[in-house]
Amino acid sequence: MRAYEIVAGSNSLDGLRRCERPDPKPQPTQILVRIQAASLNYRDLLIARGHYMGGAVAANTVPLSDGVGEIVAMGASVTRFRIGERVAGTFFRGWNDGKPPSGPLTALGAPPADGVLAEFAVFDHQDAVAVPAHLSAAGAATLPCAAVTAWRSLIDIGRIAPGETVLVLGTGGVSVFALQFARLAGARVLVTSSSDAKLARAQALGADGCINYRTTPEWDIEVLKLTGGRGVDHVLDVGGAGTLGRSIGCVAVGGRVAMIGVLTGVGAAGSPYGLLGKQASLHGVYVGSRGHFDSMNAAIAAHRLEPVIDREFSFDDAPAAYRHLESGAHFGKVVICL
Repeated sequence: MRAYEIVAGSNSLDGLRRCERPDPKPQPTQILVRIQAASLNYRDLLIARGHYMGGAVAANTVPLSDGVGEIVAMGASVTRFRIGERVAGTFFRGWNDGKPPSGPLTALGAPPADGVLAEFAVFDHQDAVAVPAHLSAAGAATLPCAAVTAWRSLIDIGRIAPGETVLVLGTGGVSVFALQFARLAGARVLVTSSSDAKLARAQALGADGCINYRTTPEWDIEVLKLTGGRGVDHVLDVGGAGTLGRSIGCVAVGGRVAMIGVLTGVGAAGSPYGLLGKQASLHGVYVGSRGHFDSMNAAIAAHRLEPVIDREFSFDDAPAAYRHLESGAHFGKVVICL
């Protein structure tokens, strides 16, 4: 089958290479999926650069955690699906529901689990979900990581309520999904970006307030102004060390900061002391379970929500898709179609 690999020891996007691999065969509890589309996350850049958690990959690995396709074969013990059904793999293997397992979690697209940037992928039937019927393959491929992260942050952990205010940083995949989910929940949404054009697109999606953090570097003060000094009930912080202090500075009394990403690095993030007087909470969010994915899909189907896709690339142009994500020019998700 056609596939891409991140080669062992890769420290740049040059480590992404085209290859041929044997067609996988499903074991008794596995499904074989013909991949139709896959999408990129910032994590995928870190893996190629050798900066993801354990460092450079030690073995050639098929990248990308997010993909959707059609089941073309299955093992004799599979009970959850049928041939021809469209499914997506879950980001994590073995986390079906409830609290995160106490042991280490295995995620697709990094050793030891090959990802989905290939013609075929195999998943245990417990590590896959049916996708909303109204979505295209490209739309469904955006869901496993970014959408589930936004859903869990706001709905599962945040318990968002109508009339509350949400701050999302930037306009990448997680942030745009958070904007969409918050609007579905009846919340007010503030968005930051360095691009006025992107802020205009966010406003068209329903953002109530937009802040350009290039022209307004003290964006936390602007958030307080926009909320009459109260602050926001929920912050989705995708920046990490460089943004967390300001996120804490503009969260409301009793509010929640979801720490999701590391776009500005993983160094010291400053003191969390500001949480104390506000009796606010800081919660690390690392995607979610199959149960979160299923619940989110039910809401997406009920509201016929459409994921925001910035651009679609062909399988042959997968390296260009990586470079487009790396440029930061995207709004929403970057997708590779097979």
